[in-house]
Amino acid sequence: MTVAAENMVIAVKVSGDIVTARQAGRELAAQLGFSLTDRTMISTAISEIARNITSYAGSGEIRLLVGDREGRQALVVQAEDQGPGIRDIARALDDGYSTGRGLGLGLPGAQRLMDRLIVDSAPGRGTLIEMWKWVPNGA
Repeated sequence: MTVAAENMVIAVKVSGDIVTARQAGRELAAQLGFSLTDRTMISTAISEIARNITSYAGSGEIRLLVGDREGRQALVVQAEDQGPGIRDIARALDDGYSTGRGLGLGLPGAQRLMDRLIVDSAPGRGTLIEMWKWVPNGA
């Protein structure tokens, strides 16, 4: 199956943008041949990181693309913002840790739902999260 190679970019500023990003991820996953369960996991992970953008940074963007990661084709989700950054990335990936009013399940939950999640952040320079799910064999 051939899927457009260009990146899809969704601006995330308000809660409705979370739904838009989630739906775009679900549609791309369907085009790539992911199962219904995988599509649900991908869209849920996108929701979690997009919600973090609106909650902590105010605005940012979600990029969806198909790319080569570790020698395999993957649906790649990148979330980027210019917010306050994450002081302790390892701690932010622990269940229950939150610097805000949340339950502290967003990043750890997204990490469990996807095949890989990488966080690049530092106080004062925003956050870039890249996560991906391997494209199913034979898709």
